[in-house]
Amino acid sequence: MIGDRDVTVFYDERVLLHRPEAAEPFLPGRMNSRVRHILEGLGMEAKWSYPEHPGRVTAVNDLLHAEPVPGVRFETGRAATMGQLQRVHTASYVESLHHLRGKQAWLDVDTTAVSAGSLEAAEVAAGSVVAAVDAVFEKRTGSAFVVSRPPGHHANAVRARGFCLFNNIAVGAAHAQAHWEAERVLIVDWDAHHGNGTQDIFAADPNVLFFDTHRAAPFYPGTGHMDNVGEGLGEGTTVNVPLPGDAGDLAMIRAFEDILVPAAEWFKPDLVMVSAGMDAHINEMCLTMTFDGFSALTGIVQSLADTYCEGRLVMALEGGYNPETLARCTRTTLEVMAGGSPPPLREPGVAEVAEIAEFHRSAFADME
Repeated sequence: MIGDRDVTVFYDERVLLHRPEAAEPFLPGRMNSRVRHILEGLGMEAKWSYPEHPGRVTAVNDLLHAEPVPGVRFETGRAATMGQLQRVHTASYVESLHHLRGKQAWLDVDTTAVSAGSLEAAEVAAGSVVAAVDAVFEKRTGSAFVVSRPPGHHANAVRARGFCLFNNIAVGAAHAQAHWEAERVLIVDWDAHHGNGTQDIFAADPNVLFFDTHRAAPFYPGTGHMDNVGEGLGEGTTVNVPLPGDAGDLAMIRAFEDILVPAAEWFKPDLVMVSAGMDAHINEMCLTMTFDGFSALTGIVQSLADTYCEGRLVMALEGGYNPETLARCTRTTLEVMAGGSPPPLREPGVAEVAEIAEFHRSAFADME
C-alpha cells in the first residue's frame, strides 16, 4: 500500500542556477546554426532552444507538492566536495570546470554549455546523490530519489557531454564504495539514451554491475552495443540491452526480468542505484513506454534492493524533456517506491476495443 515505505526526495533549488540558453549572445552561433541546418534538411523551420532547462525539475517539484505521495518526505541536497568528484573524474577535469564558475561558455559542440550558476548546480546535483546514499546507509530512509539537474550519465572521467557536467550516479556509487565500504554496487540505467559516461567510468571495475536499456545506435550517443561487456577485471559486469525505437513496456520488462534479475542474483549487490531518465516514455518519442511501465520497472528494482541489500535503493533523475510527462513519470515511480503495487500491464487500446465491441454486439445480434 502506498505509504507503507518511507522515501526521501532530495530537491535543492540551487539546481535551478544552471541556465544555458541558446539565444544568449555569449554562446557561439555554431550550435544554433548546426541545429538549424539539420532542421532545414528535414524540411522544418524551427528555432532550437536549450532543452535541459530549470522547468524540468520545477514541474516535478510542483506536482509532488500538489499531489503528495504518502510516505514521501523532502530534504535539500548538498554540494559535492572536490574529493568526492575526483573519485570518478580526473583532477584536471574538475579543476577546469571550476575555472568556469560564474562564467558562460560552450564546453562541447555536443549540446553541453554552462551559465554563471552551472557549476554550483552541478556540484549540488552530484552532492545530492551522495546525500541520498548516506541517507539509505544510515537508515534514515528506506529509499531515496534525487530530483536534480544537470543530468550526469553522459559525462565521463574527462569530458562533459550530452547536457551532463559531473556524472552524478557515478559520484554516488564511488562514495558508497569508499565511505560505506559497499563491496558491490548495481547501477541500472533505464534512460532512453545509453549511459556512455557511466559505462566508461566503471568499465574495468568488477565491483560495479552496470545494466543499461536504451534505444540502439545510431540513436544518441551511438554507444551501448550488446557486445560491450566491460574491460579487464570488469569484463562481464557491463550489460547493455539496445532496443528498437518502437520498444515499449513489454520489451523493457522482459529485459529486466530475463536479464537484470539473474544478473543481480549472480552479483548480489550491497546497493541498487538507478539512473532514472524518463525519456523512454512514448510522449518523448524515443521509445514507447507508458506510466504503468515505469511502475513495473520500479517494482522490479525495489524487489532486487529488498532481496539483496535491505531495501537500499537510490534513484537519480536523468533525461526527460516534456515537463508534464517527466513529472508524472517521477510521481508514478515514487508511488511504487513508497509501497504501491504496479498495476497490471495491458496493451494500450485493447480494453477500450473490448468495451466498444460489447457496446456494438447487441446491434449485430438484433440483425440475426
